[in-house]
Amino acid sequence: MKHPRESNESEDEGEGMLVGLREVAVLAVPFVLTQILFTTMGLVDAAIVGRLGATELAAVGLSGTWLWTLTSFFIGASSVVQTFVAQSHGAADERACGPWAWHGLGGALPFAVVAAIGLFLGADAFVEAIVPDNSIAPLASGYLRARAFGVVGLTAAIAISSFFRGIGDARTPLIATIVANGANVLLALGLVYGWFGFPALGVLGAGIATSIAEWLYFAIMLAAFLRPTLRARFDTGWRRPDLAPVRRLWRVGLPVGGQWVIEMLAFSIFMTLVARMGDAALAASHAFGQLASISFMVAAGIGTATATLVGRYIGAGEPDRAAQRFRSSLVLGGSTGALLALAFVAFPELLVEMFSSDPEVIALGIPLLAIGAFYQLFDAFSVLSDGALRGAGDTHWPFVARCLGSWLIFLPAAWFFAFHLDMGLTGAWIGGVFSSATLAVVLYLRFRSGAWRRIEI
Repeated sequence: MKHPRESNESEDEGEGMLVGLREVAVLAVPFVLTQILFTTMGLVDAAIVGRLGATELAAVGLSGTWLWTLTSFFIGASSVVQTFVAQSHGAADERACGPWAWHGLGGALPFAVVAAIGLFLGADAFVEAIVPDNSIAPLASGYLRARAFGVVGLTAAIAISSFFRGIGDARTPLIATIVANGANVLLALGLVYGWFGFPALGVLGAGIATSIAEWLYFAIMLAAFLRPTLRARFDTGWRRPDLAPVRRLWRVGLPVGGQWVIEMLAFSIFMTLVARMGDAALAASHAFGQLASISFMVAAGIGTATATLVGRYIGAGEPDRAAQRFRSSLVLGGSTGALLALAFVAFPELLVEMFSSDPEVIALGIPLLAIGAFYQLFDAFSVLSDGALRGAGDTHWPFVARCLGSWLIFLPAAWFFAFHLDMGLTGAWIGGVFSSATLAVVLYLRFRSGAWRRIEI
């Protein structure tokens, strides 16, 4: 990929769109594959455990949602390493890129360690407080405790992989994710069903497998990060994190981590409400959520590429090209979102049956995919806008918008349709459509306002 400082020629709008589409697509394809494979760890748990029964699938779905809620703060905060690396790279200050990863590790890992310990020790009490069904509780707490081991490894891996994303290297995280996913599949099959000489641990085995795979992902990323060629070019060798740059990272990263927590907390409360509709409703909602997450990860991959390009062109002093690359990402993301919406509408039964053979789960899940066709399309546009704003360092305003959307639109609308209008599970997810549509418009208008041009990180 051509570095911004290697090309100073002007682009008209038509030419810029074609060049931008090509540039976003080339960078986005491996990012999309990486994001999908990353999500596959959760899909593997759901698909393998789902064959044990609706109760087991519901336990993994509920505890997995709360796990991400409790750990997403420092994972989201450490991901802004990408913004600082991309802008340093765009400014041709390559020796400044590597240290940002170490500062990200120093700022996030202590909190991740504390959270992991608290999660492991408090899993039983926490699950008892949120799960009304005694059949789910022991399974959910065991899965949660097993996944606690992976929290630190995943947090560290996100900080290192954000460095690679910032310099536009999508290949290295992709390879690491492929290896980690392969290990997760084999370990999950062994530890859940007792294959390959492993003990059959059921839901607990799925959690152990994913935690091991997350640590493997970190080990591969760290080995790549410390390669002599990268050390010479980007100064990736070990250094003690400095307080001043850590503060800069937190200033930009706190809103990102905060919005992830607030949104996931709202979604976890939503899933807890769904749990009160019964095991089948919770299992169907989890299956739908896993399918929707594929669409989300496609958008997230394109959004990651957009954040890299926006940050790089801002660092190079070319904000107009940064804005154009955002417009190109909307075209690309909208096109892929439309194709996924078509798949949701055309093959709903086949997709739901990937997760459960329970007739009640299938019957509840099929209508959700019709709703999901709209939900994931709106969600894609909000993710792309968020990526562009993050690349520019504009993270405080999206934090406010997402918090208000989660608590003033999503949860009230979900409750209104599900319980007040007695539309059940389908009505609850209609509330999600209202929320995602509103957020997509608000974040798009924020980037278009150009306020990000005045932000310095």
